[in-house]
Parts: sequence; C-alpha cells; structure tokens
Amino acid sequence: MAYTTIDKSSSHFKNFTWSGDGNNTRSFTGVGFQPDFSWKKERNVNYSIAHMLYDSVRGIGLDKHLNSASNAVEGDGNDDTFGYFSSFDTDGFSVQNGSSGTDYVNNSSNTYVTWNWLAGGTAPSQTYTVKVVSDGGNKYRFDDFGTSAVTLDLQEGGTYTFDASDSSVSSHPFVLGTSSGVDGSYSTGVTYQLDGVSKTYSQYTSGFASATTRKLIITVAASAPTLYYNCSVHSGMGGSINTNSTHGSSNFSGSVQTTVSTNTTAGMSVVKFTGTGSAATIGHGLGAVPTFIMVKRLSGATGEWVCHHTSLGNAKSILLNGAAASYTSSNWNSTTPTNSVISLGSGGVDANISGANYIAYCFASTIGFSKAGKFTSLGQDDGTFVYTGFKPSFVMMKPDVTDGWANWYIFDTARDHPSLNDTPLYPNLSTREAYYGGSPATNYSQIDMLSNGFKIRRDGSWGVGGSGQVSIYLAFGQTIVGSNNVPATAQ
Repeated sequence: MAYTTIDKSSSHFKNFTWSGDGNNTRSFTGVGFQPDFSWKKERNVNYSIAHMLYDSVRGIGLDKHLNSASNAVEGDGNDDTFGYFSSFDTDGFSVQNGSSGTDYVNNSSNTYVTWNWLAGGTAPSQTYTVKVVSDGGNKYRFDDFGTSAVTLDLQEGGTYTFDASDSSVSSHPFVLGTSSGVDGSYSTGVTYQLDGVSKTYSQYTSGFASATTRKLIITVAASAPTLYYNCSVHSGMGGSINTNSTHGSSNFSGSVQTTVSTNTTAGMSVVKFTGTGSAATIGHGLGAVPTFIMVKRLSGATGEWVCHHTSLGNAKSILLNGAAASYTSSNWNSTTPTNSVISLGSGGVDANISGANYIAYCFASTIGFSKAGKFTSLGQDDGTFVYTGFKPSFVMMKPDVTDGWANWYIFDTARDHPSLNDTPLYPNLSTREAYYGGSPATNYSQIDMLSNGFKIRRDGSWGVGGSGQVSIYLAFGQTIVGSNNVPATAQ
C-alpha cells in the first residue's frame, strides 16, 4: 500500500514569489495549476492591506480580497486605487495595478509572495441522488436534504450525475430545460442513461419507469444559461439551476445548503454558506475530518477570522487576525467536525450570524502532504523537532499563550534558504517579513525544514517562546517517496 496518495505536492500547493515591475497589468505562470485559493503578502513593506486572500468560489477581481490581519468584510472599495488580482489563470494568476503609487500587487519597488492551493479545480465531478417527496405536492429532493425543489449551484466545466434510480422517481422522468414546468429541451452536454446504456431523450423518458437504474449526466458548458430541473410529465416538481463561472457546487451534507469546491485527494475545500443564528451543520466535501478551518464573514458588519484547530478541541476557537490565545466559545457547538460536516453553534456566535454570508477554508491532514498539530517548546535555540512525515515547504504556527509575544508566523521555502527559514511573515500583522514595530527584528524565530518535519533552531524573544509553551501549526510539503526528489535531511 502506498504511503501517500500525493505523488507531487506542487500539483496541489505551491509557494510563488515575484518582484514588481510597475506595469499596469501582469500575468504570472509557473504555479503549476489554476489556483482556487491564493494568499498574497508584500515582503518588504508595511501596508495596511498587505495580506490579500482570494478564492474561486466567491470569485476573483475588483473588491474581492479578504485581509487576514483585519476583521473587515470582503473588499474595501479601494482596489481600483491600490490594485487587485484580476483572474485565476491556467498556470497562475493575473494582477491589475491601481492608480496609486502605493500599489499592493505590482509596485516596481516591492517583492511579493503567494501561497496557492488547488481545491475542486476547473472540471469537478459530483453525483446527486434524486428522490421525490410529498411536500405540498410531489417535489424533487437531492441527497435526502431537508428542503425540496432547491436552487442548485453548478460550475461551468463541471460534470454532474443525477442518479434518479430511487423507486420514488420512477414515474417522474428527471429532465433539464431552459424554463420551468415540463420542459426537458436542454441537451447541451447532456447524456441520458437507463440501466447503464446511453439513450436518446425520447428513449429515456419513455423507458424511464421500467428501468432499474436511471441517470442524467451533464457537463455544464461555458456560458450555459440558467437551467431548470423538471419532471417531463408533471409541472411544479423542480427548481432552478445557476450555472456559474465561479467555482463550487451545491452540497447537501449538512442542515444548511453550501457551495463547495473540494480537493479530496489533498484535503482542501472552499465552502460558502449563509449563517442561521441557530445550531446548524454545513457540508465541507472533504470526505475526511478537517483539522484546521478558517471562517470569515463576507459582508455587512465586520467579523473576526474564526479558526478551529484540531489540537484545541471543539470548545475553543482562535482568531487568525489577532495575537490572543485560544478562547472558549460555542462557534463549533462543542462538536468535533466529521468527515462530512462542520457543526456551528447558536446565540450569535462569530461563525454563524443569522443571514450573514461566510467563506470557510477547510484543511484535512493528509499523509505525506499536510498536517495540523501542536508542539511544546524547549525554550532553547536547539529546539523542538516536529515530525510531519514530509519535508515542509510552508509552516504556519502560533504560540497559544495568554500573555507575551503570540503572533502567528508563516515560514516557507520560496522566500528563504531551502532549509533554514529565518524571515517569518505574520498573518495577523501588516508588517514586512521579519519586521515589527518599525525596525527589523533581530531575535525572531528560525526553523529548519527537514525531510520529515521541522525543527526550531532559534526560539528568540520574537519567537515561539519559553520552555513548556505550546504552539499549534499547519504545514504543507512533499514526502521523499513522491516525485519531487526531496533530499534526505531527516532529524
């Protein structure tokens, strides 16, 4: 049995750096895939919106950034002034310079880094189980969700199988049209199957009731119109389908319908949902238990970056945009996430305000590629070794302390010597790398990236703290058994 399903980590995660050239527009290649989640930071300057986070589910472009160092909602109305990411591309992304000389994406005096993840990509596939229930008349339901005739979100380029084999559907041929009612006229990218054999539309509808297995499969075309799912015999059973150029598909695993773009191989998903204000569950699509989750409110009032980390348990949260220690909260309804859903609490908790729109970035620890965990500091420069089972290329960590220096830190191999990392960036601060309070830090942390984990080489007064101090971390990298030819530098 293979040690890991990830042969080449750079197909799923990639650090990427560039130096600005001042051009108004610029496209970058070399990421290796079209990102679904990109996190950008200036390296050499202190800007208030230095961190800019984009994802393919919300969409990318003007006023779509989120800032990990702030509780501000999506965008700030100034992207046309200071610049923004304009698109995710086949092998990278494009940026648009702003009108201000203080540009956030391609200033000729600045250097930049992005950390990029692949979620569901440009051609996801998903199967929905279709049933018919009595709900003010016969209605279609998907995956036994609690609501009938919902509006579906499907992604252009995605392939979706509607499995209508359940006996409740036998007299209600499931079809697609460009209008509601009994319209089944839409056929672009559509395949009909009865008992595993492809059929014409007329053969499908006429033989539907007598078949044992019944499937409608659609690959959604670029610029497809709004569609409707209907019964070809009885009107009023279906609902509408949004065919989106943004990524993500409807997920019905929880009590709340979500839109999800997910990479089950690498354990990463982007989830969009609307809060209810009461206890709820949301589907994340990973098929594995998420070990680190970042949730951010998108619009209306400000909202903190609320995080779940497996090492903190289900009764605590920690803020990405702050230096404070973890705190007891009901954000996760004191319930550990499962391989299908995340639980959300009630009573106006940060991650579930009624009517508020949210985005969640979810990560499941994946053997040979990613890991979320904790370590205890030795309080010395020849410090703790943390086993991950792969050579990290990205490590984000935070001391979980109630006093003292407790910022988040990011180390990566793109900005530093491939082994020793001594220029951290801070997700909760706008400051440049290895820099705080207006002066370069002279005693910040250093870590050594080894082929099976990382080792603290300098704790430092600017670092991960004294003896016995616990820190949490999230790491991504490449195992030596993959195809990246990682040198054997184990502890």
